[in-house]
Amino acid sequence: MAAMLQNIPLFVLEHKWSSDVDSNVYSDIDGTSERLSLLNHSSTPEKNENKKFGRPEASDLIVGSNVKVLLDSDVHYGIIRWIGTPPGITPGKLMAAVELDDSHPSGTDGTYKDVRYFHCRPYRAVFTELDQCSRYDTMVAKIDDPATSINTDNFGNMESSVIVGMVRPISVKGNLESICGKYRGIQGHHNSCYLDATLFSMFTFTSVFDNLLFRPPNEKDCPQYEEVQRVLREEIVNPLRKNMFVRADHVMKLRTLLEKLSSVSGLTSEEKDPEEFLTSLVAQILNAEPFLKLSSGQDAYHYQLFVEKDDHLNLPTVQQLLEQSFLTSNIRLKEVPSCLIIQMPRFGKSFKMYPKIQPTLLLDVTDIIEDSPRQCTVCGKLAEFECKECYGQCGVGLESIAFCLQCLEKVHRHERRTNHEPKKLVVPMEFAILQEHCPVPRLYLELSAVVCIETSHYVCFVKCGSGSEAPWCFFDSMADRKGEQNGYNIPEMVPCPDFPYWLSEEGGNYLTELTDDRHLPEHAKRLLCDAYMCMYQSPDVMMYK
Repeated sequence: MAAMLQNIPLFVLEHKWSSDVDSNVYSDIDGTSERLSLLNHSSTPEKNENKKFGRPEASDLIVGSNVKVLLDSDVHYGIIRWIGTPPGITPGKLMAAVELDDSHPSGTDGTYKDVRYFHCRPYRAVFTELDQCSRYDTMVAKIDDPATSINTDNFGNMESSVIVGMVRPISVKGNLESICGKYRGIQGHHNSCYLDATLFSMFTFTSVFDNLLFRPPNEKDCPQYEEVQRVLREEIVNPLRKNMFVRADHVMKLRTLLEKLSSVSGLTSEEKDPEEFLTSLVAQILNAEPFLKLSSGQDAYHYQLFVEKDDHLNLPTVQQLLEQSFLTSNIRLKEVPSCLIIQMPRFGKSFKMYPKIQPTLLLDVTDIIEDSPRQCTVCGKLAEFECKECYGQCGVGLESIAFCLQCLEKVHRHERRTNHEPKKLVVPMEFAILQEHCPVPRLYLELSAVVCIETSHYVCFVKCGSGSEAPWCFFDSMADRKGEQNGYNIPEMVPCPDFPYWLSEEGGNYLTELTDDRHLPEHAKRLLCDAYMCMYQSPDVMMYK
């Protein structure tokens, strides 16, 4: 938790949320400027105006609009960061502060006549009459070839504004109908489903990955680090959380940057896997701290399950496979991770080790954490020894191989176990002292999302909030389509009220009895047969409480 908070600006940690105003949008995450309110209008520099100005609908400009501006006979592109009437300007005459995509000799860092209106890099801010700005609906890729563009006419007429600041994840209790339906989520485009499903899972309803959005740059980061972070935060995550919709051109802007900056090729055109996207964005460009620290000395961003197939398992659970994988590899996690991304035992888009796998809702990680206190499988007291040869003989899972001294001696009197070689565990001092009075704690991670694949198409199931009562939804970025070659995809969210039942013991028994997978409910089939990656999070490591 402390390590994660170090990467979050002090402004984010200290801010008190208010319920009587729109607290979702803030300007200048570094905390050096005033709050940006999209509801209150004022001509003072601390406030931004965001209302319609009596123009025809097609030319309405608001804070966050993408615009083009004529400067010194050249057209420049940027985003409106402030609209109003600065002191000294004719009353009623509206000016726009535009953050340019590139620098300009007359630009500033967000000041105008020694008054600060917003923050940006030097020479990127220009102040001009609002009439000199025109909406720019073609998202120009910020790479070597400025002619590379995407025509937003191919994405429908849904608005997808740029939203600056910080927006909290969506939290839903009870009925999901109000946020579900078509045109919800991230709009798919041109083999983007691998990225759409992953981003939707990571950011819509949880804050566990939010340190990726706010970490300040350092000398090890690439020059475009801030731009990638800004596009991810202001053009994808914030609009997704505030308006429940992100148009495909904004996602293509991120894909283009990743294609340009990382070693993973084909991110804008080819079918890719979620782990390739994570490698490109999280590891190589955002240079994030690895999520997992292994006892082998290695670090990782996700964990691939490597197991030998057990023909006796008709419906293996993620809990069983994870413990088997850690036992086989002879490694442990050095600490409880804030998030654990587990890749199922399947290779490529077709081969699956098991026809069905049941994700575990509450994952017990007690026995895979190095030097974590563990329970004796026989008496429940503090364990002092581990015997791998006892796996499967005295119970189920890694819990079955931990023993206190008395139970270890008793169990190994059996002739079949006399040749076993138990290993002494490192017992935390505080628990060794209090073992008679303090029960051994169990450590859990909760399932937050399951990314699935079928015939090269990725979709996801996502928990809409935290806690055991939070509802689940199913998201498909290409659920429907309008038009043919020049048409566009329509994303959709639908409620999944039966999701917890499918992952319960009762539901698992019922689903196991079905001999033909074609008889499974549609979403249950996609969940159990097509699971590709499960995302878990620690309920104790949350950015917002």
